[in-house]
Amino acid sequence: MAISTLLIVGIIGVLGFLGARFSDRIHIPWVVGYILVGVVLGASGFHLISEGVVEALNIVSLFALALIGFTIGGELQLRDLRELGKSITVITLFEASSAFLLVLATVYLVTRNLPLAIVFGALASATAPAATVDVLWQYRSRGPLTTTLFGVVGLDDAAALIIYAFASSITKAMLGSEGLQWAPAIGRPIAEIGGSILLGMIGGLALHYALRWVRDSGQRLIILLGMIVLCAGLADRYNLSLILTSMAMGFTLVNLSRENRSAFELTGAFNPPVMVLFFVLVGARVNVALLPSIGLLGITYLVMRVVGKTAGAWTGARVSNAPEVVKRYLGLGLLSQAGVAIGLAIDASHTFVAYGDAGAEIGLLAVNVIAATTFVYQVIGPAMTKVAIFKAGEVAEEFLPASQKSSRSDTAPTESTP
Repeated sequence: MAISTLLIVGIIGVLGFLGARFSDRIHIPWVVGYILVGVVLGASGFHLISEGVVEALNIVSLFALALIGFTIGGELQLRDLRELGKSITVITLFEASSAFLLVLATVYLVTRNLPLAIVFGALASATAPAATVDVLWQYRSRGPLTTTLFGVVGLDDAAALIIYAFASSITKAMLGSEGLQWAPAIGRPIAEIGGSILLGMIGGLALHYALRWVRDSGQRLIILLGMIVLCAGLADRYNLSLILTSMAMGFTLVNLSRENRSAFELTGAFNPPVMVLFFVLVGARVNVALLPSIGLLGITYLVMRVVGKTAGAWTGARVSNAPEVVKRYLGLGLLSQAGVAIGLAIDASHTFVAYGDAGAEIGLLAVNVIAATTFVYQVIGPAMTKVAIFKAGEVAEEFLPASQKSSRSDTAPTESTP
């Protein structure tokens, strides 16, 4: 019997709530519970959420990513970035490039296929901000590690796009007879990133003036959500980065006036139900049956990406003289991988099929391995982010163990300013 999409959304909402309650009972982040609900309802479970339903609700996923980008931008206030801005940039360069180079080298050693290794290295550079940000929201985390995490997962989208653009052009040159086309390899990602930032800044400026004119909270929420969706739609229409656009909008808005902080409180109250739908749909896409078939290539990718991300984050933090908690724990918050990597893998499957059997093989392996490993990353990623912020002592006091609560209260007077 066919079930309406509206009814499925209702089922997702109720079961997502139950998944969060179950997650609380076993002390794991809510996002893991949402994803497991999606796995049960989707392709690996009861098939209640079919591929058609996922596509029909794709607008929810785009909206969720726009909200996440907007929130990340709102967390990057200039007064914090004066201290951590250099660290965020340096760490992003090191963690993205380290994952790329290490996966490239090890995949080549396993397969002896250099074009394949280049593509997999580029895919490894991407980090999914959604799961990391959701954990930071859940535990109301604050501190240098949290600020750095917000910045790195936001900028990582740009780094991954640049690396993939170069890798794709080099791979095409190796598979075909055209030679390396430097102009599109360099120009396309720069234009995409620059256009995304410009569009977001214009949206943030427009919001700033609109919020000065509108004082009613309901009307403010309408203009906020309307502008977020408008800029996200324009980014999607013109092939710009939706996350970077929304991030630039939030960054511009929060740094134009302190009064604009209230805008993020309004959208923050709107986030939870959207995040439930987003992560349940992420889980519904996962095909657990693919896990046993990933073989040595998949295991190499799975392990070496973790090593590259953590080692690169530590090295970047050390080089940039980041705070000690950032050096120790940042890498644990960069393991999630989903939307960007899946999108790039799908792009690879479409792009390289025109380059004969070798290209088609690269595209097929990219889609299958990324789809299978996404499930693993989306389970361990949020859990490791939770470990990182608890170890750093940056979660809200109500979540801390009793020993850490007393320690924080003891140090509170010395931390306060006269």
